[in-house]
Amino acid sequence: MFFASDNTSPVHPKVMEALSKANSGYMPSYGNDPIMDSVRTKLRDIFDAPEAAIYLVATGSAANALSLSILNASYQTVFCHRNAHIEEDECGAPEFYMNGGKLALVDGEHAKMTPDTLRSVIAATGCGGVHGMQRGAVSITNVTEHGTVYTPAEIAALTAVARDYDLPCHMDGARFANAIAATGATPAEMTWKAGIDVLSFGGTKNGLMGCEAVIIFDPKRAWEFELRRKRGGHLFSKHRYLSAQMDAFVTDGLWIDLATHANAMGAELAQGLAQIDGITLAHPIDANMVFASMPNSLHRHMIASGARYNPWPDTADFNAKGDAIGRLVTSWSTTPADVQQFLSALQNR
Repeated sequence: MFFASDNTSPVHPKVMEALSKANSGYMPSYGNDPIMDSVRTKLRDIFDAPEAAIYLVATGSAANALSLSILNASYQTVFCHRNAHIEEDECGAPEFYMNGGKLALVDGEHAKMTPDTLRSVIAATGCGGVHGMQRGAVSITNVTEHGTVYTPAEIAALTAVARDYDLPCHMDGARFANAIAATGATPAEMTWKAGIDVLSFGGTKNGLMGCEAVIIFDPKRAWEFELRRKRGGHLFSKHRYLSAQMDAFVTDGLWIDLATHANAMGAELAQGLAQIDGITLAHPIDANMVFASMPNSLHRHMIASGARYNPWPDTADFNAKGDAIGRLVTSWSTTPADVQQFLSALQNR
């Protein structure tokens, strides 16, 4: 009954096998290994983007912060939802890598910006001339921090607003595979065809040991990224171990198969929770994240029964009176038995 996060799940066996295979003999370093050549070819094919520049880093925070650093000047502000991961969970890494850039927070239900809410914040920024922060990039999180998913049409509507102000667009795709599995869109439709310039393509939450890709659809920005990655300490010398993970991930559709399973387990969990008296779902269930509001007595019962999940927000207290929201996240390794055990523990309290 472990639903704390998909980044607590194990590494997929095919990824471990690929790492073991890569751990033989000698290979060029710093991304010049032949496995990385395969990664570039496969990702360009998956995204129908033959000119895209492809880079690997070990963490999602590095992927996001470095991506934004090539889109945003130090005197500009990034527009993102106020519940975006870059705002709530990265300890100021984007601002650090942008050398002082800021984040401008946009409202919207279920952690999704709308064209109107985005436009209102952009329009109110940069009006003070030299005295204020200037308008910068737009960053869209998909899947959002509340488990909701933007469709390609919704993304295109947001990027259209950005284009009205000549602003570039980034996507935080830590759970990008889950968004693709949820919508049935192609990776191209979800990204560059919808106006995204740079994508952080997540793998760690979906079966990898620790690897994320940065996909830059305009290769003119690639050299700056290479310099910033090196200067920021995120260029791996034994790069083949990143390459091996990503290569296994994008071979034969493994990345989408794992996300499809995780989403299915999230839907099964949500359906079961919705049938139990006293439990309500705080946000739509689009992917693999379930936010369940229930009496704290039930939360305490579940924790005592061995369930592991987190209060949401993390300042919530399961020991307090009343109700609270728990965030439950399914992963590629979640089984129907895991879901049924959790639901049975609730029903048999």
